[in-house]
Amino acid sequence: MKSMNKLFPIVLLAFMVAASACNKERSSVTGWNYNDPKNGGFENQPYAEQETGPGLVLVQGGTFTMGRTEQEIKMDWDNIPRRVTVASFYMDETEVANIHYREYLYWIERVYGLDYPEVLRKALPDTLVWRTQLAYNEPYVEYYLRHPAYKYYPVVGVNWLQATDFCAWRTDRVNERILIREGVLRENHAQVNEDNFNTDAYFAGQYEGLVKSPLRDLNPNRDVRKVKMEDGILLPRYRLPTEAEWEFAALGLIGNTVYERVTDRRLYPWDGHIVRSSGKNYQGEILANFKRGRGDNMGVAGRLNDNADIPAPVTSYWPNDYGLYNMAGNVNEWVMDVYRPLSGEDNNDFNPFRGNVYTSFMKDEEGAIAEKDSLGRIIREGATDREVENRRNYDRSDNISYIDGDESEYINYKYGETSLISDKARVYKGGGWKDRAYWVTPGARRFLDEDQSTDDIGFRCAMTRVGSPVGLGNKRQIVNNSKRK
Repeated sequence: MKSMNKLFPIVLLAFMVAASACNKERSSVTGWNYNDPKNGGFENQPYAEQETGPGLVLVQGGTFTMGRTEQEIKMDWDNIPRRVTVASFYMDETEVANIHYREYLYWIERVYGLDYPEVLRKALPDTLVWRTQLAYNEPYVEYYLRHPAYKYYPVVGVNWLQATDFCAWRTDRVNERILIREGVLRENHAQVNEDNFNTDAYFAGQYEGLVKSPLRDLNPNRDVRKVKMEDGILLPRYRLPTEAEWEFAALGLIGNTVYERVTDRRLYPWDGHIVRSSGKNYQGEILANFKRGRGDNMGVAGRLNDNADIPAPVTSYWPNDYGLYNMAGNVNEWVMDVYRPLSGEDNNDFNPFRGNVYTSFMKDEEGAIAEKDSLGRIIREGATDREVENRRNYDRSDNISYIDGDESEYINYKYGETSLISDKARVYKGGGWKDRAYWVTPGARRFLDEDQSTDDIGFRCAMTRVGSPVGLGNKRQIVNNSKRK
């Protein structure tokens, strides 16, 4: 017993030394400690989960049958059903509203308005889309975008290019707020011209800002550093969803899936084959905002069927099983894809998409990233011949017309003569307030030139989901992983 008492301090000391050694994670390939300045300071940051950006909802991906769910009344045969898989991603809970776009316009005017007024003019929605020669819609021209009565109505009159620019601006504003929240930067409301936060410029070391507390650098040759992508603090880019992502999210098949069996292929973003609610408490209520018939935009006074003559507020009607509002009706929505009639047959079956134009940061004569432009943005350019040389997965920068037959010459399509299809034709989906029920089916697809806009096309943003498709807290994932060992 006495000998045991003498051994106890030795055992305890050994345990404490071992526990101390375990505090630093070691590389499983070299045995060197991570996050140890004595070992050179290579950092392995703790990372648990991707932060959900403002306004976003996680859409858990999976396989589904993409394409036509309604009869082919146009006989275009441009959405032939095909099984594909979509990776998990995030999507806006609602369409982008007027107030969100006005916030964007205000920021542009504050930052660029004095020296670069053309930036504001380029971003302005076309309010004249409300005009029609044989109807009185002038009040919407004047009031719809800016009057507070319409602030939570979806923005319209925005073309594809403007929607894409909004996504880029939103990325920078969200990431700037994250750095302020984390105590890395101070708020700077005096930003003008190139002195505004840009995520690419920050990563490239070309944005300083009002530094509050930089991160400690474990590299023994440096004291402090900026946030890096490897830290997992800043979010991926906001962007438009692909057509496949949008259609998958709209159907919301997660709501009628039992194990791996989809019990019914949905015609709309809700169960059943009608546009009215079959629920006991709301029986007969219209489930989306569309034109029910000729001359009927909202029903009869005293019993309006969808309670909206034009677009309705973005949180109107019931959300689908992903929690997304107005994935049918209200306004059509831009997606990223370039339109081709045979996209369903040509595109890959994993994350299908047509429209890739591969770019990289412009380099200076010394091979470093070129200085940002006068607006504070890092300049991108198409991949060079040298960059694609000897590659097996792609051999050009612009892949919009890949295996399409026209090679951007529009020989087959005869653009402007017998067809409106070109590399600028972008897909929009979802149906709008003045469309018939046929167009609110998620499989329906139409196109419009990327620099054109209408009074019934809006948009919502998406974001790539990095890492686990379901989250690290999912028990089923842990069980599946354990079975593989």
